[in-house]
Amino acid sequence: MNEMSSPLQQLSTGLARPWLVADIGGTNARFGWLAEASLRVEHVITLPVADHTSPAAAAKAYLAALAAQLGAAYTPPRAAALAVATVVGEDRVVMTNSGWSFSRQALRAELALDELLVLNDFEALALSLPRLSAGQRRPIGPACSGAAGCAMAVIGPGTGLGVAGIVPMGAGWVAVPGEGGHASLAPTDDFESQLLAAARSDFPHVSAERFLSGIGLPVLHRAVAQVMGVGTSGLSSEEVVERGLAQSDAVCDRTLDAFCALLGSFAGSTALTLGARGGLFIGGGIVPRLGERFFASTFRERFEDKGRFQDYLRAIPTALITDTLVALTGASFALEQHSR
Repeated sequence: MNEMSSPLQQLSTGLARPWLVADIGGTNARFGWLAEASLRVEHVITLPVADHTSPAAAAKAYLAALAAQLGAAYTPPRAAALAVATVVGEDRVVMTNSGWSFSRQALRAELALDELLVLNDFEALALSLPRLSAGQRRPIGPACSGAAGCAMAVIGPGTGLGVAGIVPMGAGWVAVPGEGGHASLAPTDDFESQLLAAARSDFPHVSAERFLSGIGLPVLHRAVAQVMGVGTSGLSSEEVVERGLAQSDAVCDRTLDAFCALLGSFAGSTALTLGARGGLFIGGGIVPRLGERFFASTFRERFEDKGRFQDYLRAIPTALITDTLVALTGASFALEQHSR
């Protein structure tokens, strides 16, 4: 088990510890631990979702391994916060990209918890933003500090496209989860208008997620090929990225250019919508795979390209989140705030 690197500020003691935190996606579930005197999430381990029948089974496997490691120092968790990659509403939670589903009340009882919080994974990611250190992010474009104490936003091209914001409220922060990835995507030039027209032959509504995600890259690739007048066989997201980075395929190369440009435009729109003068951050698994290609792209130029509000956006920092475990920090922050 590896210790997470991001420190936490002194935690409130309203909820008794230790605390269990988790970041549960369609493929993997990451678990972490906050002991009584700890200021950071520790003992992080990743468990494959397919290896366990439910979140309860995965949590019990993690806790059993932790108990064996800590020995007499182990005590069962008193509270837990789970960040899940799905919509969170009533008691029943159904995962979008795995077979897991669970009742929050039943899970709390099965793990013998005093308190259980379940939040959307991008809500947890947003809650991590106020505590991101310089070592957990990489700036995109020119250095700018942003406005202290102002709203921030995070977008995440992964399997889908996650969007969330966070706003200051009194002595704390309030996350604003949403489904912004399903908002309509807007073209900014004739080429992008043609791309959307090509996609509309298959989809009546072209959302941002239709192009700017793992499930969307093949759709964007087909649209680029159609506009370029080039025949192409269906490629996976991984193949599009691999060939585009190698510049061995002109359609894939143009697809990556279009992806970065459209993502920049969408990010700028998100920052304007949420008033995210404190910063716009990028999570998810796709952008890190693009490496230096992304940092040399037109992302930042397109982020700022909003006409009369170019100066407004020029002052907003943009950065890639480089620490893959920060959602666990956000989950622990949710517990901390709940305990006050």
